[in-house]
Amino acid sequence: MKRIIYYLLTFSILILWSSCRKDFEFSPSTGELQFSRDTVYLDTVFTNIGSSTYNLKVYNRSSEDIVIPSVKLGLGEASSYRLNVDGMPGKTFENVQILAQDSLYIFIETTIDISTFANSGTLLYTDQIEFNSTTKVQKIELVTLVQDAIFIYPERDNTTKVIETLTLNIGGEQVETDIQGRELLPEELTFTNEKPYVIYGFAAVPNNETLTINPGARLHFHANSGLLVSEGSSIQINGSFSPDQEAMENEVILEGDRLEPSFADIPGQWSAIWLLDGSINNSINYTTIKNATVGILIDGNPNSTTDKLTIKNSQIYNSSAFGILGRNTSISAENIVINKSGQSSFAGTLGGKYNFTHCTIANYWDNSFRQFPSVLLNNFITDGENSVILADLIQANFNNCIIYGNDNPEILLDEIQDDAVNFNFKFTNCLIRFEDNGNNFTGPNYDLNDITHFEDNIFNEDPDFKDSSLNELIIGDQSAAINKGSVIFSSQVPFDILNMDRTAAPDLGAFQHITFE
Repeated sequence: MKRIIYYLLTFSILILWSSCRKDFEFSPSTGELQFSRDTVYLDTVFTNIGSSTYNLKVYNRSSEDIVIPSVKLGLGEASSYRLNVDGMPGKTFENVQILAQDSLYIFIETTIDISTFANSGTLLYTDQIEFNSTTKVQKIELVTLVQDAIFIYPERDNTTKVIETLTLNIGGEQVETDIQGRELLPEELTFTNEKPYVIYGFAAVPNNETLTINPGARLHFHANSGLLVSEGSSIQINGSFSPDQEAMENEVILEGDRLEPSFADIPGQWSAIWLLDGSINNSINYTTIKNATVGILIDGNPNSTTDKLTIKNSQIYNSSAFGILGRNTSISAENIVINKSGQSSFAGTLGGKYNFTHCTIANYWDNSFRQFPSVLLNNFITDGENSVILADLIQANFNNCIIYGNDNPEILLDEIQDDAVNFNFKFTNCLIRFEDNGNNFTGPNYDLNDITHFEDNIFNEDPDFKDSSLNELIIGDQSAAINKGSVIFSSQVPFDILNMDRTAAPDLGAFQHITFE
């Protein structure tokens, strides 16, 4: 009975309250709206590629419920911007209501076809959101920088919607794959710096052809995309040094196709540069490779007369798996900087032949736990049937290098011993992070006093990187690497990655030291 009386009293109070409350009455806006920003910058987009979604918050700071007679784009239906106001898409809206001391969200997107404008190359596209009231018009500016680009993408069947996949010549046989992409056409085998390239799927270099990438070229890859260099073909990335280190206009850059600042350092946005078994004479110079899954994936040809890949004066950052993953292959590297890899910055697996001189191979990955150190060497793989395949580690030489990171130790020498298989490696004049506090690394491979494997190295001293979290791995004047290089190796690589002479007093790694501001 008491409960029934309680509910009746509560119900009566609600009725009395509601009878005293007036219905919502909206007054016309007087143009005193406030906004979360006065200009919405939609960052840079490529022509015909949709932008991210941006938002604008509109505030009614008054004590009255108001109605905005109209909210619209200045260019009306002709605008390349799209709005969503309070859940409704469109370009013009009427009688938009906002309660007292409340707000609403406006979401903004754009897709712009630069070919419809007289400008070519780059276009600054603008419009306004207009908020009309009884007394005045308030405006929020919209600004987008649009870049023209060259697009390379596979065909899609209009009926089945199936995307074209690659057929590769492997060992003289045509092998169909499920890799989405297409071969580059003859007129596409030279990339210039005139416009950026946007690549969907894998762009494959045809057999016995060479892809040449000129200084200053910019390549942008969509998700699950990359470059593939097939049997008998080559890639030559010919970046060059620019004295203006702020502009670096002659450097070649490979990264994802999302140009918003929030995507500048997101790993795993695209797949890899993939050098297949049988590709030849590949070279990379003054190039930055960033935000891939694997920066460079290299297969086969460990005994090539000329190393399968020669890479110099280049940087690889933010790879969600490996910076460089070599599988029974051959690599010559000079002045290379690698950092932030989800597994290893360099992995030489299933043996191979590797020579790294004046390289900084670091791993300050901070996105998740990683399983492997900065440098991983092994001489085996396990196939799908759990059978172990062994191969010779012909040589793995690291000379005047820095091998460091935020884990410990930062080298792993993972050998399956077999009298028929070689496992040859040597670290000479390197700064290495290796502290075996738990005595977990035993055996001859980890005898740091064995000069056949370790000679004149420094262990666990501070490299004094400028800012490893920002991929700034130049060393400062407190670095343990200063003047610790061998002139035997510096004479082979007389200038650092910034073209500073190192012949007289070589520091370890890819950079000569500086004094930080």
